[in-house]
Amino acid sequence: MKSAMFVSTIATVFVCAFFACEWYKLLIVNRILCATLLLLLVAACDTPLPSPPAPEPLGFAGSETCRECHALQFDLWQDSHHALAMQEATLDSVLGDFSGVEFQYFDVTSTFFTGDGNFLVRTDNEDGELEVFTVKYTFGVTPLQQYLVEMPNGHMQVLPVAWDTRSNAEGGQRWYHIYPHQFITHEHPLHWTAREQNWNYMCAECHSTNLQKNYRMESESFETTWAEINVGCEACHGPASRHVARARSGSRGAGLTVDLDDSGRAVWQMNTSTGIAERSELLMRPPQQPDACGRCHARRSLATGDYEFGKPLHDTHLPALLDEFLYYPDGQILEEVYVYGSFLQSRMYQAGVSCSDCHDPHSARLKTIGTASEICSVCHLPQKFSSADHHKHVADVVQCVDCHMASRTYMGVDDRRDHSFRIPRPDLTISTGSPNACNHCHDDRDALWALSAVDAWYGDSHEAHYAEAIHAGRTRSPLANELLIRAISNSDYPGIARATALSLLRPPYSGEIVTEIRRNLSNPDSLIRSAALSALSGAAPQLIIEWAAVLLSDPVRSVRIEAARIVSPSQASLPNEYLHVFRRATEERIAAQLAIAERPEAHMNLGNVYMEAGDVPRAEAAFRLALRLEPRAAAARVNLAELYARTGRGEDAEQLLRDGIAMNVDEAVLHHSLGLMLVRDNQRDAALSELETAASLQPDESRFVYVYAVALNSLDHPDEAVALLQDAAGRFPTDFDTRWALATMLRDQGRLEEAREVAVTLSEFYPKIEAVQNLLQSL
Repeated sequence: MKSAMFVSTIATVFVCAFFACEWYKLLIVNRILCATLLLLLVAACDTPLPSPPAPEPLGFAGSETCRECHALQFDLWQDSHHALAMQEATLDSVLGDFSGVEFQYFDVTSTFFTGDGNFLVRTDNEDGELEVFTVKYTFGVTPLQQYLVEMPNGHMQVLPVAWDTRSNAEGGQRWYHIYPHQFITHEHPLHWTAREQNWNYMCAECHSTNLQKNYRMESESFETTWAEINVGCEACHGPASRHVARARSGSRGAGLTVDLDDSGRAVWQMNTSTGIAERSELLMRPPQQPDACGRCHARRSLATGDYEFGKPLHDTHLPALLDEFLYYPDGQILEEVYVYGSFLQSRMYQAGVSCSDCHDPHSARLKTIGTASEICSVCHLPQKFSSADHHKHVADVVQCVDCHMASRTYMGVDDRRDHSFRIPRPDLTISTGSPNACNHCHDDRDALWALSAVDAWYGDSHEAHYAEAIHAGRTRSPLANELLIRAISNSDYPGIARATALSLLRPPYSGEIVTEIRRNLSNPDSLIRSAALSALSGAAPQLIIEWAAVLLSDPVRSVRIEAARIVSPSQASLPNEYLHVFRRATEERIAAQLAIAERPEAHMNLGNVYMEAGDVPRAEAAFRLALRLEPRAAAARVNLAELYARTGRGEDAEQLLRDGIAMNVDEAVLHHSLGLMLVRDNQRDAALSELETAASLQPDESRFVYVYAVALNSLDHPDEAVALLQDAAGRFPTDFDTRWALATMLRDQGRLEEAREVAVTLSEFYPKIEAVQNLLQSL
């Protein structure tokens, strides 16, 4: 193989020499030199050059090896939460009381004791019977410590009774159950022996270094390994074997796999006019630390089983948006979301602040000692922001974090602060139900009282906030799409909020909405591009193909996966030039599911991939595996039944759904799907009975009511259908399908004035939808 660089170098030398020679002036020796260089160039093109040596393979060297040169950093790390994230259960590591003490949880008595040098617990097993288990590892260190039990086939399970490591004065030094008010029986999905408490899937990646889950699908077993049991140096910096080898040999340029230096040469310089520090140099690339830390300090799922150090988080994982049940409408933390999603919303992040500006990256503690406000004073002038003129409280009574980083308690004893660094907004409490820091302390007062105080101190002008749009989208309020579009197009809002707004758009789409979705398909923020793809699924199939196909080759993996998912149902219409990238993106989509192959939802998703591709045998096998792992998985059962129905196996489909109903008679979606199947089979009365059952079991699901009403109307019960929809229109006032069906049914019955009233209301809610205006004009 020729070396292009070598040939290029010789050519450059020759050209320079040629013009330097000036043939008509120079002596013959110079001419000979030029001719010689020309011959060397020709020879270089025909002479094989040695291949460059293969790069040294990357491996994990271990934190003790790093200690040789980085003793200071090692000393800071070795007592950190990272270093103590997971340990073998020994006298030194176990903090709980295993002296034979008992703990009572409803009617289960657990006993903690020792024997034969092991730490043991007698508690309820998967059958509800008391059994003795050996504690193999400790998990965490403060403010609580949990304990791991190794079960058959490599499954590691987390005991539900944890040790409160806080002091007696703080209420600690006790055993407590992480679900204290809910009796988790052995049949419950959250029982400690069940899938949802499995360490290999739920916890392992973030408590050890180079964790390889190694799930074996054929035996449903784990052969999990790690390079280090805890979170060591290379968990953040990447495998360091090459770095170590070069450093030991004295080589220069012995850089690590990942450059986590977000500061560079920049410093934070105080702007005395604003009282807020500014970076001396703009950050010329996206900050590395939030994405590196976000691997574990984010609520996310896997995009690949092979983590790549230095890649954006969105390339290896799928971070959660500001989803309902995870965040309040204004983006404050609700469930356990681990900082990342909050920090992305903050003005700090937008200004270039990174994790290590406040936290020592090795000890993981704040960089200052004392009150939390001391770290804030590094960038926020104390004379301005610690004064009563700013916070309106008695000096030293409140800290910065009390107002700007309100905390919530997780796992019973673990207080965690919200990293969105927000201004208290009692007005948003009133309009969206989001909490505010004022009432967090003054819990004997209401939000109106807090709003009155804030307005008196700072004025009653409140900035527009994405909370209103997200709240409108979640509650399906009138004109929700219009509010969401305003939020999406507001470039001052954080990307994660705009992406969330995109995810909440609901069809039918106006032309304005479709245009905004298309515009955001090319947004620089990969979270927004991915959310725009998701929103595009509500558009016409030809637009999906035309606009989404280009993102099948997006530079970020999770965007490519989402593009493949959106395009997949219409893949038969995909132009030839996109087939290759579609197949490649689909392979990544499949790999993302195989990375969590122990989960039933992974195989349901794989079944959908294969069903959309027309691969019936593989689709059936995937759905069946999902049901084997979780027989109550309703979505997998419904999709398999649909596959059977499409392939002429109607009896199998019906039996499959009836089997599911026998296991869980209150699962509305199974009754709904069975009803639809019976409609197609012309079993009219049985179909209506199942559809009615679904609507009554889940009365808050407008779709079930709508489908039942359409079935009633189609099967010669028009008056009942209209009555049902009239009731539904009151319960779901902005649901498009409900009001559209009601208006058209009234029209078809000749009740034109009533139909017009419904259409007018529909037009008020959806003023820019052409079909609604056409319906109104026709009436």
